[in-house]
Amino acid sequence: MKTRFIFLFVVLFCIVPFLQAQSLADRIGVCASVNKAPLLKQAGCSYVEIGIRSFLVPDKPDSILEANLQAAKDAVLPLYSGNSFFPGDLRLTGPDVCLDKIMEYGEVAIRRAREAGIKVLVLGSGSARNIPDGFSREEATGQFTALCRRLARYAAGYDVCIAIEPLQSSETNFINTVREGTAIAEKVNHPNLGVLADFFHMLRENEDAEALVDAGKWLKHCHIAEKEIRSAPGVKGDDFTPFFKALHRAGYTGSLSIECKWENMDDQLAASVASIKEQIYKSY
Repeated sequence: MKTRFIFLFVVLFCIVPFLQAQSLADRIGVCASVNKAPLLKQAGCSYVEIGIRSFLVPDKPDSILEANLQAAKDAVLPLYSGNSFFPGDLRLTGPDVCLDKIMEYGEVAIRRAREAGIKVLVLGSGSARNIPDGFSREEATGQFTALCRRLARYAAGYDVCIAIEPLQSSETNFINTVREGTAIAEKVNHPNLGVLADFFHMLRENEDAEALVDAGKWLKHCHIAEKEIRSAPGVKGDDFTPFFKALHRAGYTGSLSIECKWENMDDQLAASVASIKEQIYKSY
């Protein structure tokens, strides 16, 4: 009996973390256009993250979308996530907010995401959510929270999750850290709304990896790029293992998208994906 117990302990201690590492390494994608899917697949990626405004075109008629949906159907990799949600002129905070107008746009995006097979819509939109000078931060937080609550309720009917993306303070003055995004997700308290962790923005804001553990169940998606010039992982040699260790401790089951500035994506992608996977394996 004692020998069997020791054996089971060894399995849990050694094999399970290895399988978790394998799982995350198999959930890597890239923010790119659908026509890059063959390149992504060859490099070892499992999905494509598209641009919401450019691919789902929520402000355009359904007929405009048809060609994009066909491209998604024909792609060698599935679409899993989308970013760049709301345009900058559709205000999410401030005195000019019209929640019904925002939701009209958002509902189209969510319905079309379901049609394209997309599971996660990233709510960054730094310009749109930027708090205007002189406007109450408390009121802006209330506006954004109310929007997130309505988006989550609507998204639940389409099996889509909305992930709030914290952005560095040079890009927006509202929600700059994972902890701030998590606080709003907790207020909304809906399974179809969570927070995204972008390692690039976390590094720029000097936010520690422990924020990923603190986010817990609200952490729905991740982005990755190196700190200095937002280069692809592996170019400058940034060490992301603290983040991967934190994801493991958080029991993270989401995916990881490369969102960076490529010098030449065709030449760099395979090495970047390999670098990420190597660090994932080292961190478990």
